[in-house]
Amino acid sequence: MMHHVVRSVNELVTKEANALHTAEMPAQGSGGRIRRLRTTLSDSARAGRNPAPAGVVVHHMLHDASGLNAMQTNSQSPLEARILRAQGHLNERRRRLLRAIIETAEESCFLSSRELARRHGVDPSTVVRTIQALGYERFGGFAADLRGHFVRSLTPYSVLQAGASRDLDLRDRVRQSLHDDLERMRTLQSSASPEQVIALARLIHRARRIVVVGVDLAASLSWFLAYSLTALGFHAEAPTGSAGNLLHRVRFLTTRDLLIAISFRKCLKETVDAARLAHSHRVPTFGITDSGDGPLGRHCDQYLAVSIESPSITGSYVASMAALNAIVVACTHLSPKRSLAALRHTREEYGSGSRWFQEPSSDGTGHRARRR
Repeated sequence: MMHHVVRSVNELVTKEANALHTAEMPAQGSGGRIRRLRTTLSDSARAGRNPAPAGVVVHHMLHDASGLNAMQTNSQSPLEARILRAQGHLNERRRRLLRAIIETAEESCFLSSRELARRHGVDPSTVVRTIQALGYERFGGFAADLRGHFVRSLTPYSVLQAGASRDLDLRDRVRQSLHDDLERMRTLQSSASPEQVIALARLIHRARRIVVVGVDLAASLSWFLAYSLTALGFHAEAPTGSAGNLLHRVRFLTTRDLLIAISFRKCLKETVDAARLAHSHRVPTFGITDSGDGPLGRHCDQYLAVSIESPSITGSYVASMAALNAIVVACTHLSPKRSLAALRHTREEYGSGSRWFQEPSSDGTGHRARRR
């Protein structure tokens, strides 16, 4: 049984990646070469040189201690949190180096330690000692957090400003969007473990009630997952409306229930508050987010990491939808008999003409008259 579930999950993600690959056309014409994340992020930073809000917090903190209060009242990136904790161990030289690295994060986050040292006119050992003062054991950990910090600082405005500054044919922009979504699917296919998806499916099967929390644009994801689980016979819902309505639904969950929280980047407050409330009541929690270092990664018992980074102002939910499809597949095939029993009553409904649109006819039967 387990072998069939794992194979089903793997096949689904592969098919969706292949379908997206089929839709993608090779870029042609002037400016048609597809640029990857490095170019996108660099363009985004160059389009507006003023530091983004998250960068401003670190920038001021490295200048003086007045930034500490600001950091404590804002959603912190992992890099911000480390700088805050290491504040007392950073001398002026290290502060200057970190300030310079963060102010040029769009380029610094892609450099090796030697390249970073060369760029800022210091010895490689100085770079290593500085990141060690922040608590990093390896440079790779620092570089990953620096990239994450820079990506978190992007806003829809800065993304659009960066895209508008690039001289690309509109057709090339469409091709680039498809290419980027294909890359996200490939990343999901290589990084997501079928065992993670199956673990969530097992939680869903054991749960008495499932509350799927998604706010703003993520509400479309939460509604899709709750609808799919309900069709399979699970007691699932995706609360809508005010934050109060959401928290009321979560407040009465028990250890026999399950909360699934969906949010990305800095994560929306209502979603994180729901996850924290459920966790405080010992309700099993599972997060679908883009990083284990983010709020949902920290406050949920388990999580599945899915990237939404995109040149689109809304982000891209292609990989997120693929992950939800994989979850539904795992839930379906974890107990095929249960799924078939839940879907059996829908056979007549799906087969009947009353469910589907039909062109009206003059004889009132719903069937077109045959042409002579």
